[in-house]
Amino acid sequence: MQKQRICSASDVPDNGMKSYDIEGMKILVVNAGECFHAYQGLCPHQDVCLDEGYFDGQLLTCHQHLWQWDIRTGEAVGLAEAPLEKYEVEVSEGEIFVLQSSALKAVDMLKDISAASLERLEGLARREQLSAGTVIYEVDDPADDLYVLESGRVEFTIGRDDRTRLAGFMLRKGEVFGWAALLEQHPRRIARAVCHEDSVLLRLNGEAMLEALEADPTSGLMVMRRLATLVARHTTGPQNS
Repeated sequence: MQKQRICSASDVPDNGMKSYDIEGMKILVVNAGECFHAYQGLCPHQDVCLDEGYFDGQLLTCHQHLWQWDIRTGEAVGLAEAPLEKYEVEVSEGEIFVLQSSALKAVDMLKDISAASLERLEGLARREQLSAGTVIYEVDDPADDLYVLESGRVEFTIGRDDRTRLAGFMLRKGEVFGWAALLEQHPRRIARAVCHEDSVLLRLNGEAMLEALEADPTSGLMVMRRLATLVARHTTGPQNS
């Protein structure tokens, strides 16, 4: 878990909010009067900046489509269809810090695996900060590594030359791409992945990840079943391998 200074407590007025860009992530800090809260800075609906919305002391409202969240928990209220990602806040000597958990904990494919296996995978993960326009991999590159999006946006293109087509975007923390690294029959990339904006990624070597999961057969089986579902979904739609 990483501890990151965000701002001074005096920077955020009572019953007010401000957003900050920290290492490629937008984090919203809310002063609820008696305590501070920190959440993802972009609405999970359409990436609208939440500091442009409204806060009445209890509910945070996105001004674009009026999605709302309970400021104490980040849980969705009313029209909202998704909760906000919440960060643990620490206030020390007038400074506000947030504690960021690993993006691996947000990966659907890894949910409910054992704590020991998750810890092994966290030990394998390499965190990379990439600027907009950076090519992560090209078509036909070796499919050695799997990636987890921590923040930012990645664009995928399928095909070659004038026969290319966009294959979609990864938008949420915990989205996995490059999953061909876990498949024996897919040694080469079939898509081009480029950072559409400044992004933070976790990179895991596929072979090392498989070895870690083999040490915990129950967790390994769970992950591979979910991977099979992911592959099936993408073989009939946008691909990101």
